[in-house]
Amino acid sequence: MQALRSGERDAGSMEKRYCRKDGSVMWANTTVFVIPNTAGTEQRTVAMVEDATERRRLEEQLRQTEKMESVGRLAGGIAHDFNNLLEVIIGHTEFALEDADPAEPFCADLQVALKAARRSADLTRQLLSFARRQAIFPVVLYLNETVAGILSMLRRVVGENIDLRSHCKADLWSVMMDPSQIDQILANLCVNARDAIGDVGTVTITLGNVVLGEAPHIDHAGPPPGEYVLLSVSDDGCGMDQETAERVLEPFFTTKEMGKGTGLGLATVYGIVQQNGGGISISSEPGLGTTFEIHLPRHVGAVPAVTDGTLAPAQRGTETVLLVEDEVDILKMVKRGLENQGYTVLAASTTGEATLLAREHADDIQLLVTDVIMPEMNGRDLRTSLLSLCPGLKCLFMSGYTADVIAQRGVLGKEAHFIQKPFSSKELGAKVREVLDKSQEK
Repeated sequence: MQALRSGERDAGSMEKRYCRKDGSVMWANTTVFVIPNTAGTEQRTVAMVEDATERRRLEEQLRQTEKMESVGRLAGGIAHDFNNLLEVIIGHTEFALEDADPAEPFCADLQVALKAARRSADLTRQLLSFARRQAIFPVVLYLNETVAGILSMLRRVVGENIDLRSHCKADLWSVMMDPSQIDQILANLCVNARDAIGDVGTVTITLGNVVLGEAPHIDHAGPPPGEYVLLSVSDDGCGMDQETAERVLEPFFTTKEMGKGTGLGLATVYGIVQQNGGGISISSEPGLGTTFEIHLPRHVGAVPAVTDGTLAPAQRGTETVLLVEDEVDILKMVKRGLENQGYTVLAASTTGEATLLAREHADDIQLLVTDVIMPEMNGRDLRTSLLSLCPGLKCLFMSGYTADVIAQRGVLGKEAHFIQKPFSSKELGAKVREVLDKSQEK
C-alpha cells in the first residue's frame, strides 16, 4: 500500500486472501481514505473492508470461459480443412476396399487405415462438441428412457468388475437435446469414473428434478435460476484434489499416462452442457470418489414428433445430380461414389461451371448437391440462382465447416437438407436417396 500523504482522499487499497474459521476462503479488499479537517492540520484515516470473494469467483469464471472460447475458436478454425482431408482419405480407402479381393493381404492394412480415419473423424467431432460448433438436431427427450436404453452399452464400457447402477425419478421432466449428446455425456463420464476406480467399485447414475434459486452455487459458468433436470454420475474411485478438479474440464488436460487419454472427454461434456444452456459442478476429495452434477434446462411446451434420425438405407438411383465442390479431390471422389450407385453426375468445381451445366441440362437435373462455402458464391445463393433454370430443384448441402459458420449463412434451416463432412459413400447415398424420395412424395 502506498504511503499516506495529507490532503489525499484515497490513500490506496490492497486485496488479501483470508481463511475463515470454517475453513472456507475469503478475499477482502481494504481501501484507506485520508480525510483532512477544514484547517488542514489534522486528519482522519478511514479504512473500508469489502468482501471480494464473489467478485474474485466471477473473475475466475470469466477467465475460464475466455480460455474455453479461445480453444473453441481454434477447433472451429481447423475443422473445415481437417474434415475435407478426412473425407478424401475415407472415401478413397472405401473405394480401394470395394475394388480389392478381400483375400489380398493389403486389405487388412486398408481396414486399419479406414478405422484410424474414422477415429480421427470422431476426434474432430469431440473437438467441435467442446467448441459448441457441432451440428446438432435436438428433440424432446425423457432421460429415464434414454439412460435405460444406453445402460447395456455403458456396462460394456466400464467392465464387469464395476457395478453400474441407475436411480431414476418417476415424474422426471423432459429436456430438448440431441440424443447423441446424452450418449456422449454418459460415455465420457462413465469412462472417467472407470479410470478413477481402476479395479472394483461402483458408478451410480442418478436423475431428478431441481429448481435453482437466485444464487445457484454451480462451478464453471453455471446456469441461471430456473427448472432443470439433474443428471448426476458418482463413483467411489480415487477422487482428486481441488487444484485438479478446477482444471479437469480444460481441453487436453489429463492426469492419465501418455497415450492413454486425449484430455478431451470431460472438455466435450463441458461443451455439450454449455451448448444446451446448462451447468456442471464437480465435488471430489482424494480417496473419497467424485460426483459430476449436470443441470439441463427443463423443456416446457408442446412435444414435437420424434424421429430416430436414421438415414434411409442406401439404394441405387437413376436420377441426374448436379454436383458442385471447389475441392477437386473431393469433387472426384463424391462423383465416383454417386456414379457407383447408379446416378448420372454433372460435376462442377465452380459456381460458374455449375450454372452453365444447369442451362444445358435444365430438364434433366433433379438434385443439386453443393458445398456450402465456396469462393465465388455460397451454396445457398447458388441454389437460389439455379431455381430460375430448374424450377423445383431439390438441394443437399454438404460442408466441412462447423455449424455456427453455416448457420450465419442461413443454410441450416428447418427445410434444408444437410450432410456434415466427412461422410462415407454409403452415408451420402442414403442421404441423396432420402432427399429425392421426399421430393417425390410431395
